[in-house]
Amino acid sequence: MISMIQPDLIIDSILTGPIDVNCYIIGCPVSGAAAVIDPGGHGERILERLEYNKLTPAVVINTHGHFDHVGGNAYLMRETDADLLLHAAGLPFLQRAREHADMWGMEFEDSPEPTRLLQGGEILAVGNLKLEIIHTPGHSPGGISIYLPGHVFTGDALFEGSIGRTDLSGGNLEELISSIREKLLVLPWETVVHPGHGPETTIENEKRYNMFLR
Repeated sequence: MISMIQPDLIIDSILTGPIDVNCYIIGCPVSGAAAVIDPGGHGERILERLEYNKLTPAVVINTHGHFDHVGGNAYLMRETDADLLLHAAGLPFLQRAREHADMWGMEFEDSPEPTRLLQGGEILAVGNLKLEIIHTPGHSPGGISIYLPGHVFTGDALFEGSIGRTDLSGGNLEELISSIREKLLVLPWETVVHPGHGPETTIENEKRYNMFLR
């Protein structure tokens, strides 16, 4: 499903993997460069959407290392020249992703090692677009959100009316609430929130109505 096409920005989203992860394609129509966020699986479908939008992936970014968000890494790394990016604190989870997938009885293809480890605070150039990496731990120690004016991609940190689980390994409820309040809710109210699962929302909606953040 295409979320947005503008002269200077393409945002395309498709459901991927066994747990319906929202995979996002952020593209610069001018240069044709794109970032793929959280390819949960179905690498062929992701490439089809890139081709449909006349985009070439420059980077694949995992918002964290849980298996359901990284299942398409291997396919995209084989089929494209994109770099793979992950927060440094997410690397142990990426390396154990197969083990965790097995625990849930789900198939998984091992991800290659990241090309680059992030720390938070980076500004990534994708064509004419500038993507800001925001470290938002709590659901997972290496959780990140990705911001460009008007949009933030929150992985499993913030959802419509909810927040990410903190009962998994490395989860911390207090840290997650702090991440959301101090790093996401300070964004402009009209910012569209693109979560790792479920429908889009806005910063305004979550400030007003999200019971977990009151």
